[in-house]
Amino acid sequence: MESIQKPIHSLVSGIADVVIHGSDNVVVNKIIIDSRRIMPGSLFVALRGTQVDGHQFMDTATDLGAAAILCEELPKTLREGVSYIQVIDSAEAMGYVAASFYDKPSKKLTLVGVTGTNGKTSVATFLFQLFRALGYRCGLLSTVQNQIEDEVIPSTHTTPDAVALNQLLALMLEKGCSHVFMEVSSHSVAQHRITGLKFAGGIFTNITHDHLDFHKTFDNYIKAKKGFFDQLPKSAFALVNIDDRRGSVMVQNTKARIETYSLQTVATYHGKILSDTLTGMHMEINNQEVWFRVIGRFNAYNLLSVYGAALALGEMPEEVLTALSNLNSPPGRFEQIHSADNIVGIVDYAHTPDALENVLQTIAHLRHGNEQVITIVGCGGNRDAEKRPKMAEIACNLSTRVILTSDNPRYEDPQDILDQMLKGVPPLKYKNTSVIPDRHEAIFKAVAEANPEDIILIAGKGHETYQDIRGVKHDFDDRQVLREAFLNFHSQKE
Repeated sequence: MESIQKPIHSLVSGIADVVIHGSDNVVVNKIIIDSRRIMPGSLFVALRGTQVDGHQFMDTATDLGAAAILCEELPKTLREGVSYIQVIDSAEAMGYVAASFYDKPSKKLTLVGVTGTNGKTSVATFLFQLFRALGYRCGLLSTVQNQIEDEVIPSTHTTPDAVALNQLLALMLEKGCSHVFMEVSSHSVAQHRITGLKFAGGIFTNITHDHLDFHKTFDNYIKAKKGFFDQLPKSAFALVNIDDRRGSVMVQNTKARIETYSLQTVATYHGKILSDTLTGMHMEINNQEVWFRVIGRFNAYNLLSVYGAALALGEMPEEVLTALSNLNSPPGRFEQIHSADNIVGIVDYAHTPDALENVLQTIAHLRHGNEQVITIVGCGGNRDAEKRPKMAEIACNLSTRVILTSDNPRYEDPQDILDQMLKGVPPLKYKNTSVIPDRHEAIFKAVAEANPEDIILIAGKGHETYQDIRGVKHDFDDRQVLREAFLNFHSQKE
């Protein structure tokens, strides 16, 4: 992208309660939130983070050449030649400033956001694949990766910060994209990362227990998700899963056009599963029968939401269903790997109680005999600890055997996490539950003890290609380790 230079008065236009100390004609060439990355001519945004308050680094930023500072509180001494933009909320103001700096790219794109506890990645990815199949140039912003057509840009957060997000949207626009599909996390709403964006539509998948380490209460978590729909303009659509009892809550105060999807009740877009096997799913959607490559009740909901969003954007039903029938699941979402003697390995990102239950119920439905279901599962460190015993309980109740192992322990002791998970193991399931902290060893153990036709579920990390231990990301890919184990104990086939 070409270098950008903007006077600060053009960036703050429209933001309420702004006071500029210094010249409003100062020109800035970058927006920076990390004081260590300041370059001459930058605008430094002083954010109040969960760990660090950026206001502590305002003098450091000006020492390094910052031309302007966006802040809530002024420093004790105002530097000569530096403009200070004082606002009520730096994070909220940054959303508007970032959008203006990049010429408000979201207004020139058809931007659709997907929010909910589970299914965000699948729905956003399906939409990206669908609209490309329909002939549009598209962008994707997801947990797995950011993508501009075939160009992959690594992803570090479900939703990037406001500056990175607007920069990506501007780049997508520059490269000819007309449609962009993005995951909208609850964190991104609460932290104003999506503030200043214009959405053509929003999709709600479901809401269950997650991220209480950040939101503290389930009510706060719901409010964060709802906040996305509260921000949608009148011109947008709000498509909600009406089978989730909080679906109607999400759109109580939205200005957008409300549409619904359901497998259980009357809705704008109604679906019915006719058959579901390991090779595909036969569904009826709004009275039309279609065969899909993806499987599972959770994917039936995902497909319905994608179908509904496409029609809400003006696409034709027959063309949409034809294209959807050829789509595959995103990496690490119920991804199947088979051994030559027919052991079925399934790698899935399920890292919440509800997601794990959905995957295991799908597996139970697909079983046709006495196959064992061996589940390998752990829980991430420095995250919501309340779900740990619940995850273990669900795994034990819906599996033949369970191996509790390490996920991304981060800065916690893996054994402490496993001890908390063990509290959820029902007493009658102790003899069929093992604890193996080493994830590699756990996967090899499961494969060594599996018989032909058995199903091994490796849950929690899905597409991830690392294991986060003490701040270091070590190479680790569940799919690769599973293939190695199959080659070691069984012949493998794809």
